[in-house]
Amino acid sequence: MTAKVQGCVLCEGPGGRLVFEGAKLRVIHAEEAGFPAFYRVVWREHAPEFSDLDAADRTLCMEAVTVVEQCLREHLKPAKVNLAALGNMVAHLHWHVIARFPNDSHFPGSVWAPVQRERDAALEADIVARLPAIEAAMIERLGNRSF
Repeated sequence: MTAKVQGCVLCEGPGGRLVFEGAKLRVIHAEEAGFPAFYRVVWREHAPEFSDLDAADRTLCMEAVTVVEQCLREHLKPAKVNLAALGNMVAHLHWHVIARFPNDSHFPGSVWAPVQRERDAALEADIVARLPAIEAAMIERLGNRSF
């Protein structure tokens, strides 16, 4: 692990709208068209793989992912929450945490799968309206721990 890697978009910037920033990680809201409840938990130091973290940091990272997932589940009641740590495009450890709904444009496929149906503007607007409460809950829960 290194503190920063030149040219890495997640080392050089937040990677989305910052929701929470701690000493070891941050949570951002990703601007992904059609998926208004798409968040990322981004490890602060440059680590390409989850196994690059020591056991304590792996636990800490997954605790943050769990908090984000729980807040999405409690406030949105999605059909499913997708978790992914791909890093194929950006080799900097980050977890995708995405609330999914039966009528979103790609369900039941992943958000990167082919489109299944037209986007549901009413669903997306409803989710966007709920984001401030969801994010307040995330901030409260994450702020009570040493992230």
